[in-house]
Amino acid sequence: MAKEKITEELEEQIREEQIVEEQEEDTVEVLKAELSEAKDKYLRLFAEFENFKRRNTRERLDLLNSAAQDTISNILPVLDDFDRAKKSAEDENTKEELSEGVLMVYNKLYKVLEAKGLKPMESDGQDFDPEVHEAITEVPAPNDEMKGKVIDTIEKGYLLNDKIIRFAKVVVGK
Repeated sequence: MAKEKITEELEEQIREEQIVEEQEEDTVEVLKAELSEAKDKYLRLFAEFENFKRRNTRERLDLLNSAAQDTISNILPVLDDFDRAKKSAEDENTKEELSEGVLMVYNKLYKVLEAKGLKPMESDGQDFDPEVHEAITEVPAPNDEMKGKVIDTIEKGYLLNDKIIRFAKVVVGK
């Protein structure tokens, strides 16, 4: 009987140990699942934060690049006036002259604006593109090659950091 009692006690201990082991295994599985879920949340949150930082940096750069756009847009009529005065002074049939000092101011202003990303559009002789040109009028083309092309530029168009800030106003040949 003592043997049977010891055997029963041993079997009972073995069953209890198995139950404890099963509970430990279940606990380990639950903890592994929780750890995996926490890792996944961490990775998603980290990726979301990295995307936020990149987006924020891109928005800041865009803001810096276009911050001066209003000011430069307001200066464009002054450049137009300079261009007209320069063109008038270069005309052989006029008595007007552009002083050297005024030319220096004009060149300096142009260089400063170019350094800020301003570029004039070249339009004369190019195909008319409604994405960059604003047609003021159409005139008969002097030859067949000039049909659908820009014959004359009334007002220059400008790009600021490769973004159009003013469309070129042009005359198109038909």
